[in-house]
Amino acid sequence: MRLTCGILHRGNNCRFINKHICYNSLFSVSLHFPLFRCSPWLNLLLLLSLSSAAAPAPPRKARLGKVLGADISFLPQLEARGMKFSDKGVQKDAIQILKDHHFNYIRLRIFNNPAADSGYAPGKGFCDLAHTLAMAKRVKQAKMKLLLDFHYSDTWADPQKQFKPEAWKNLSGAALEKAVHDYTADVLKALAAQGTPPDMVQIGNEINHGMLWPDGNVQLADSLTRFDTLAKLAEAGASAVRETTPKALVMMHIALGGQNRHSTLWLDRMIARKVQFDVIGQSYYPKWHGTIADLKFNLTDLAKRYPQDIVLVEYSERKREVNDIAFDLPGGKGKGSFIWEPLNTWESIFDKQGQANDLLLIYDEISRKYRVK
Repeated sequence: MRLTCGILHRGNNCRFINKHICYNSLFSVSLHFPLFRCSPWLNLLLLLSLSSAAAPAPPRKARLGKVLGADISFLPQLEARGMKFSDKGVQKDAIQILKDHHFNYIRLRIFNNPAADSGYAPGKGFCDLAHTLAMAKRVKQAKMKLLLDFHYSDTWADPQKQFKPEAWKNLSGAALEKAVHDYTADVLKALAAQGTPPDMVQIGNEINHGMLWPDGNVQLADSLTRFDTLAKLAEAGASAVRETTPKALVMMHIALGGQNRHSTLWLDRMIARKVQFDVIGQSYYPKWHGTIADLKFNLTDLAKRYPQDIVLVEYSERKREVNDIAFDLPGGKGKGSFIWEPLNTWESIFDKQGQANDLLLIYDEISRKYRVK
């Protein structure tokens, strides 16, 4: 490597000499470069700048591409009941059927201890780490991407409830933040160890009312103080992602698809508290989140206001209209969507016998229209 410098020095004590030096034993690099015979501090600054340049750069996150995704966390439970899936009369893995129709991302939720008596799946533990590891292998074997959704609970977490895991019920403050960080890191390390790191990680599920109640419940009278707590908890999880899976994107997920004022208030407060994230995730169910026009107005405004990409990370109804909005936001910020539990829930794309229905064909249209790969 040859270095030149544009600084002009005058005087007898400042001229170029060519030296061959090994200046950095940490990297065992031998460099040929012209070195100033000047004051010692100038040489020191030059060497420090070279040393900094030689340090390995952190892994760069890939920008989020177009997402045609599905949350299919129910799949192991359905299979345990004996359900099989087929498309045009041909039985296949449900994941492969989705891929055949141009889905490229799978979302999986994870609970701390769902096998607990008060957990999501008492005695069975669906959506625990072991089931998540098995599902992650299937997703990656299908050459699809993975979004991991941390609920930070033993059971469902949503705007109506955000119960602490039983093991954390007596934790608060720094101890609770550490628990969030360490649990997140442990799960991500386990996924990385088997070669299936997630491509994107959700820190909490629908956390517009907070997480890990009562500590992070921002509906209480002292909501601004609670936002301080929520931000620390969210950043504890996000920092674990950056440390263990630095290429993964971090998502913050709120259930405010058509509520613009509440969306911007929440995001402004989290950003003001230095929470770092890459993607804004929204839920949209017309029963709770307004009209299609409300959704379009909100997501359009968010795309103009914030640097983060936007994904509609939960929906079921109005498939074409929802995706037309989710893929077409200002500045290319609209990256797509994840349909929630389409194997068997609400407007599912399979019938009760596991046979793909005509709703699945809508995704062929969407993938062509928005060139999803």
